[in-house]
Amino acid sequence: MPWLYLGLTILFEVAGTTCMKLSQGFSQVWPSIGMAVFYGASLTFLTLTLKKLDVSIAYAIWSGVGTALIAAIGMLWFREPVTFLKLVSIGLIIAGVAGLKLAH
Repeated sequence: MPWLYLGLTILFEVAGTTCMKLSQGFSQVWPSIGMAVFYGASLTFLTLTLKKLDVSIAYAIWSGVGTALIAAIGMLWFREPVTFLKLVSIGLIIAGVAGLKLAH
């Protein structure tokens, strides 16, 4: 169950960060509300995750996978530039998270 909670934590955090971009500095009401709801849900599920998983592993996966997904959303949905360095950096984030999990 903690892995399901961690997956939900990541999905809600990514949704919250996407809403943050869409809120345009809190000038759009619904994305601003969505941001608060999604971040609240993300932290709730992270708290449940930490009842069973080590914080070092859970936080690394949450932040690393979330960062990689948000970078991909930025490039695909918001048409941010795709560069070789960005792609390599995302790969390094994923490799780092995998390394932490393997070292556990």
